[in-house]
Amino acid sequence: MHNEPRHMTLKIRLFILSAAVGLSTFGTAYGQLPPTRWQFGENDRENATATAAVPEWQNPEIAHVGRETPRAYFMSYHNRDLAAANDYTTSDHYISLNRPWQFKWLPDHRERPADFYKPEFDASGWDTLAVPATWEVNGYGDAIYTNQPYEFAPYKPAPPQLPAANEVGLYRTTFEAPLVLKDRDVYLHIGGAKSGVIVYLNGHKVGYSEDSKDAAEFKLNRYLREGTNVLALEIYRWSTGSYLECQDFWRLSGIERGVYIYSQPKTHIEDFYIVSTLDSTYTDGILNVDVAMVNNFIRPSGPVQVWFELEDAQGRMVDYSYQEIELDGYGRDTVRFRRTARNNADAFRNVRRWSAEDPYLYNLVLKIRHNGRFVEYTSARIGFRTSEIKGNKYYVNGRPVYIKGVNYHEHHEKNGHVLDEATIREDFRLMKANNINAIRLCHYPQQRRFYELADEYGFYLCNEANIESHGMGYDLAQGKTLGNNPLWLTKHMDRTQNMYHQTKNFPSVMFWSLGNEAGNGYNFYETYLWLKGMDTLRPVQYERAILEWNTDIFCPQYPSAATFAQWGRSETDRPYIASEYAHAMGNSTGGFRDMWEAIYGSPNLQGGFIWDWVDQGLLVEDTATGNSYWAYGGDFGTNRPSDGNFLCNGLVNPDRTPHPGIAEVKKMYQYVWFRPVDLATGQFEVENRYDFTPLSKYTVKYTVTANERTVRQGTLTNLNLAPGEKKIVTVPLNGLAVQPGTEYFVNFTVALKAADGPLKAGDVVATEQFALDHLRGAKRTYSAPGQVIVDAGQNEIEVVGSGFGLTINKTTGTIVSYRVGSVEYVQDGFGLQPNFWRAPTDNDYGSRMPSRMQVWKGASQEPTAASVAAESEGNTAVVTVRYDLPEGCGLTVTYRVYPTGAVHVGYAFKGNPQSKSELPRVGMRMRLPADMATLQYFGRGPEENYQDRNYGTNVGLYRSNAALENFDYVRPQETGHHTDTRWLALTRLRGQGLLVEADSLLEFNALRNAVEDFDGQESDKPYQWNNYRSDEDHSEAAGRNIKPKQTHIDDITPREFVELCLDYRMMGLGGDDSWWSQPYAQYRLPANRDYTWGFTLVPLRSSTNVQRQAGFRY
Repeated sequence: MHNEPRHMTLKIRLFILSAAVGLSTFGTAYGQLPPTRWQFGENDRENATATAAVPEWQNPEIAHVGRETPRAYFMSYHNRDLAAANDYTTSDHYISLNRPWQFKWLPDHRERPADFYKPEFDASGWDTLAVPATWEVNGYGDAIYTNQPYEFAPYKPAPPQLPAANEVGLYRTTFEAPLVLKDRDVYLHIGGAKSGVIVYLNGHKVGYSEDSKDAAEFKLNRYLREGTNVLALEIYRWSTGSYLECQDFWRLSGIERGVYIYSQPKTHIEDFYIVSTLDSTYTDGILNVDVAMVNNFIRPSGPVQVWFELEDAQGRMVDYSYQEIELDGYGRDTVRFRRTARNNADAFRNVRRWSAEDPYLYNLVLKIRHNGRFVEYTSARIGFRTSEIKGNKYYVNGRPVYIKGVNYHEHHEKNGHVLDEATIREDFRLMKANNINAIRLCHYPQQRRFYELADEYGFYLCNEANIESHGMGYDLAQGKTLGNNPLWLTKHMDRTQNMYHQTKNFPSVMFWSLGNEAGNGYNFYETYLWLKGMDTLRPVQYERAILEWNTDIFCPQYPSAATFAQWGRSETDRPYIASEYAHAMGNSTGGFRDMWEAIYGSPNLQGGFIWDWVDQGLLVEDTATGNSYWAYGGDFGTNRPSDGNFLCNGLVNPDRTPHPGIAEVKKMYQYVWFRPVDLATGQFEVENRYDFTPLSKYTVKYTVTANERTVRQGTLTNLNLAPGEKKIVTVPLNGLAVQPGTEYFVNFTVALKAADGPLKAGDVVATEQFALDHLRGAKRTYSAPGQVIVDAGQNEIEVVGSGFGLTINKTTGTIVSYRVGSVEYVQDGFGLQPNFWRAPTDNDYGSRMPSRMQVWKGASQEPTAASVAAESEGNTAVVTVRYDLPEGCGLTVTYRVYPTGAVHVGYAFKGNPQSKSELPRVGMRMRLPADMATLQYFGRGPEENYQDRNYGTNVGLYRSNAALENFDYVRPQETGHHTDTRWLALTRLRGQGLLVEADSLLEFNALRNAVEDFDGQESDKPYQWNNYRSDEDHSEAAGRNIKPKQTHIDDITPREFVELCLDYRMMGLGGDDSWWSQPYAQYRLPANRDYTWGFTLVPLRSSTNVQRQAGFRY
């Protein structure tokens, strides 16, 4: 454990390191200089073939052997134009190994052939496996998912112990080495492989690495031979490095990123460091380029020229320079360029800045001239920008910004952790379309192309070291968290350095993260100090530091709206940016508006990163039915440790279909806001909340609607608002009159005038809607001539009129038949009846709703009336049904039947002031024939919405179909709900159907399935057991209403009915987290309150006259 003297010593060391950093002499923006002499692991190379007493993958003190010191991503080219384009595959010095390899997987490493790596070994009987590819999705071993525990030691882990039988994958391939390579340095690049990797070339051991999410490079020259070479890899599923890879994702294995060989001349660029920042006025550019050169030859190099050339985005050269050096035999030196507006005003004065809103990139080309010719070229795209903290705010280019972020895991529905460029581009397009500007790389660095595309598309990246030891907990005591165990410092530091060196030059990397959920302590103090010593231009954060000194940002996890507000009032000494919040598991994201209203209201609150982007379901086929579904934890193997579907927390499905809840995110993340000033005169305030973008980039339009009809529309002109500016505009409302049954709305849209990155001209980036309540007309009074007849029998009550009939069961009080002419509206006798239950969401299981509110499920499934009475009242019939409900509550349902067959339903729930219970919903449900599935409604849509997640949806007229209303959440659950509905209609294709008119407002679901279909407790699937221990209780009592079941999307098949749920309210979804929190109090339904509402069922002969029949008061 650390103590106070050590704590103070580390603080002093931080000060000394900061003071010792080489500083740029230009302006007040400082560029971190690399060491004068660069050390690149020669000693490791010399000892690469030494035999350790303990194998490397079992040794807690070894992170790598024979591996090159990490460096920035770059490729060596023979041609300047190719280098400027920077497509690795076009280089003559690049050999791709992304192809099928010979492959052998064994469940026990002790059974592997010991000499498999020798050239003469016969592997002709082996399988082939593509590189890159994960084993488990290709049928080798079981895909395992656990959240906090180690999958190989879920109970009482004891590092460095590993399973006695470790799974191992053996790989072999060949490549051709032309004679020219004998005069060049040749390297193997492994983009990422999990976990312990041993490299062999031509029967010789080259080295070892175990950081699975950073690139590892090995120099091959010692064992390289002209012609055919045999390359072999020995990869262990688990190594001691696995103790630092306890992230909340699939625990998969294999080569997950690209593999290639590249070569460089003997005198070449070993690394380079780019600082492209701004002066103290955030106007002029500052460019520092440090190029580390090496001469891997016994003789001195003679004169070597090191050039840089800077091009703008159009390829025009704007600056260049060179220096000449001489290198000793096997010598190194660093060439340093310092460029500002003093050197070149044309290039650096009023430089175009990079930001997430305007990701403008320059291209830096490096050229090496030796022996009278250019022998090497490479390039990197750069952006001029700053990333800094001043006081308790985070600034980009001198302006405080909101982090409107998501957490991002590497996941593909078919390929597991192998992610292709097309998928990354689609992710980035969707993020841009939904106003997301920042990504936290949870919890490891990404592949090279991810950063290059983030530079191009414009995202603020929180780059995180591949460190999480959650399974060890956070206790600082000896034998507990590895973050405070000095024996593990080497591995912590290695991963931190890998992250930094490989990604230091990407402008999108805005701040570093030391890791995730790995405790705090000595090792993180050391990695913080190292990073601050290397980089003075980016903040460093770590969530487990909380408010200790080794984090520049307070980045907690899963605050509620109230917690956000509390910290906003407290005025923290550093920015507050939640590293994880708004747990988007399943049908979630409730309360998101409340969170952001708190964030926007406090200057030191600057947003956060939603958990997370994509559901990590793996697409598999049910061999019995042939149907596909997304699998999750517990679906592979027998009694494997599992946290079920807890890895499905995304804003998008595994196939990247957006969840409905992303509409709420887009809304609260939008940058243009509207506020009513005077609705009567049509005055509104428009505010540009972009940080760097004028509003002239967008077209702002308005429409005024009367119910579903557009009565006014136009474009707001002269809105060239600078960032942060506001302006009052007027929408013409003169001449609008109050009309019976009519509501007026003003709708605003903000759309791009021209294409912008992945977005097209016309794409909408912001919306707002205001109801003009002062123009709202009262509903028209309904009247119906004719008479009805009431026949109260022993078991049923019949209400009959001209051409219609209604039957109510006296035992249950439910409508069992409702027929107009030849049309029966009730399917299988399942007519209107009380309903208080919803299929539990993932958040519901986390808050124990299925057990806490179970009594309301029973009250919904078997209604029994306390009394049923019928009487005539004027030319209508009134049937009154009373129910005794759990918790001492009561319900009275009144059916008023008109001569036309219209039925008004009055609903009065009587709460018990003494009850502590809550209801999932307050409403009714019925089933209609399956062909009455054509849906139209006037309310919030088109996405499903709930009372705590409906700000991103507008009131309007929408058309759909009951078969399309459910969303395919990976684990089926409550879906398809709509709020603030004025009316809805379900009809047949030829028009016959039913109109539901709300007295005021109602909520509804209209699905081709029953509530019970989405309630996994009703299925015959097993429970989601954890299997952390062999003696885990798997009894029915341990699972029932406590654990969700292993249900999937293919369990949901359309029924031969449409189930219509009509609600006064459904409780909110919640969204703070999925393991404890409930929806906020204002979105819950306490059973100690009364609820009164009503609606009317109106038979329809045609769907074309629905709007004319709506808007009546019954």
